[in-house]
Amino acid sequence: MAHQNDIRFLLNGEEKSIADVKATLTLLDYLRIEQRLIGTKEGCAEGDCGACTVLVGRLHNGVLRYETVNACIRFLASLNGCHIVTIEHLSGPDGRLHPVQQSMVDYHGSQCGFCTPGFVMSLYALWMEKPKPTAHEVETALQGNLCRCTGYEPIVKAALAVNEYGTPANDHLNRERADITKRLTALQPTGRVETGPEDDRAILPKDVADLAQVLADNPKATIVAGSTDVGLWVTKFMRPISPVVFITHLQELKSIEITDEAVTIGAGVTYTESEEAIRAAFPHLSEYWDRIAGWQVRNMGTIGGNIANGSPIGDTPPVLIALGAEVTLASATGERSLPLEEFFIDYGKQDRESGDFVSSIRIPRAQEGQIDAAYKISKRRDEDISSVAAGISVTVSEGIITDARIALGGMAATPKRAAHAEAALRGQQWGNTCFDTAAEALSQDFAPLTDWRATAEYRLLVAGNLLRRFYLEHDTNHDAPVRLAIA
Repeated sequence: MAHQNDIRFLLNGEEKSIADVKATLTLLDYLRIEQRLIGTKEGCAEGDCGACTVLVGRLHNGVLRYETVNACIRFLASLNGCHIVTIEHLSGPDGRLHPVQQSMVDYHGSQCGFCTPGFVMSLYALWMEKPKPTAHEVETALQGNLCRCTGYEPIVKAALAVNEYGTPANDHLNRERADITKRLTALQPTGRVETGPEDDRAILPKDVADLAQVLADNPKATIVAGSTDVGLWVTKFMRPISPVVFITHLQELKSIEITDEAVTIGAGVTYTESEEAIRAAFPHLSEYWDRIAGWQVRNMGTIGGNIANGSPIGDTPPVLIALGAEVTLASATGERSLPLEEFFIDYGKQDRESGDFVSSIRIPRAQEGQIDAAYKISKRRDEDISSVAAGISVTVSEGIITDARIALGGMAATPKRAAHAEAALRGQQWGNTCFDTAAEALSQDFAPLTDWRATAEYRLLVAGNLLRRFYLEHDTNHDAPVRLAIA
């Protein structure tokens, strides 16, 4: 069967069709080297600094949605049927600065200017979504943008003042939405897309059934969703990953099913797309969710990818294990489900057979008496790798702890439950003593490593203190339980 062998997309206002696109060609290299759109900068090449921020518009069930992404780790082949918007496209037909740009000028939001285009693109995306944001919303939108010379105060002031210069309703990108939607609809493939040379091949399956067949035919293929981790394999380690199977476009993996018993999230759902459902069903994860990377990475990265990657420092596995989540794996031969904690076997090894891919994650809702919490400890508050991540779920009935699930990341070769600490809590009267005992028992559960993020001693101390913090924050025996607020 003949497959489409070119990648088709809109770049600013121009339609592009590129044949033989290498799977590892990043959007940033394409923009800067091949298109000479050098307003998009290369800083870190790992999705941390935001200098490469662009907007990507994608059709979600026929609705056009724009999101910020890191061009340095986003592969061009994954953007088939999308609209890529760079800083050069912001000025109007008359050449005047965009309202976001003008506000940055007037409020002195730039000095050296290297990071400025990335800041502008992030603020542009925020402005279109929330024309009158709060200072907190601005700061959250800029989590993925680093500035080393201007300082954030004038940038935040500029973001809050954009409406002095124009409104989203008059923005040309918004006025063009109907036309762009029509053009993108015409670019959507009707079958599988295969492109690139044999040693750097990209495959975009037609649907989930085709994905299963592709993996059956290519058992050593690299599955890429948001490329927030795999992107670094290429930009930092020059690792060969061909053939690459991109799955971001598969709507069947984008479903979110909400029932009274559980929330089931498709493996292709990004952190941003899952945010509303997560906040509603699991309020204790609201603050935690905002601390997963920065806005650009949350727009790209998926929960399924975070799990499938199997990293011992992944943000979502510990909190999901504590909630009793299950993962469903699919292949050409069918599906199977297992508790998430059993999916992780050893460092870099998961319970995944040849041809398997993560299909969905089922997260049970809290039962009566269940108290949940999630904590992340890192050197930097925003957009940083965890030194220790913790998910804690304790069920209390008439003052007695009837069940406890404690899962930690950064403490072992895999995300892992603390069996001895859990045993120290079960059957005990709710109180300070049993949590102190559980904290001490963690040394029987873990022998963490020392690395550049933290020492083994620090990790054990922090993990124990998180259990004590959990007790203090949820102790109903006092009128005002301790709550550590993060400004």
